Amino acid sequence: MENRKSFFHLHLISDSTGETLISAGRAASAQFRNAMAIEHVYPLIRNKRQLMPVLQSIDEKPGIVLYTIVDQELADHVDQRCRDIGVPVVNLLEPVLATFQAYLGARSLRRVGAQHALNADYFRRIEALNFAMDHDDGQMPESYDEADVVIIGISRTSKTPTSIYLANRGVKTANIPIVPGVALPESLLVATKPLIVGLIATTDRISQVRENRELGATTGFDRSHYTDRANINEELKYARSLCARHQWPVIDVTRRSIEETAAAIVALRPKLR
Repeated sequence: MENRKSFFHLHLISDSTGETLISAGRAASAQFRNAMAIEHVYPLIRNKRQLMPVLQSIDEKPGIVLYTIVDQELADHVDQRCRDIGVPVVNLLEPVLATFQAYLGARSLRRVGAQHALNADYFRRIEALNFAMDHDDGQMPESYDEADVVIIGISRTSKTPTSIYLANRGVKTANIPIVPGVALPESLLVATKPLIVGLIATTDRISQVRENRELGATTGFDRSHYTDRANINEELKYARSLCARHQWPVIDVTRRSIEETAAAIVALRPKLR
């Protein structure tokens, strides 16, 4: 029992691509052997309208909040809301900026994304991030043929974090849930451009992650069915048969980090490198 992992929500809010936060969050999480972060990445948050649903998500799934937002008003809003909710929050940039200002004797420019050169690669990554957010969890199926990669898989196979990770590297990625009895969009089946990849994991792994998922007051949700190993076995069997029928490659993510899964996907399509 001592080796059983506990799970916690890790919210990463950025006014840019979120790479700094992802690296810092994972570096810290790696120091805690029996704890695993369920990452929620919110890139390109630059105004209150974009921030409101993020704060609502934190309220619904409390956990650690890390952010890099240079706009002081927005940063103050995050701090205050997290205090109200009662969750720990860290502004990763502020102590670093304060040190630089004290040593250099000058105020920072407070310019969003100043570390990124405004070149073709930067805009490619921003476009890919926007695409990944627009096409998360089966959204906007009409434009799947614009994707570089489409990730499919049953619930809790790391589709969204893998999509965001790939997008941060300029790979336009969509993800679609596989649900037994629910047909995949026709637009995916006729798409010719994207690499379509199925993600799977062991039954035990998926059940464990699902048991630690907080689903709020989802109407009609049956937790026992969702975490039942027999049902998960059937979901995985269906996912494998679907991928085999269409000759889509399958990656087992059970013992892979998000980075390793992304690298395996890129290796399947060399031109993504």
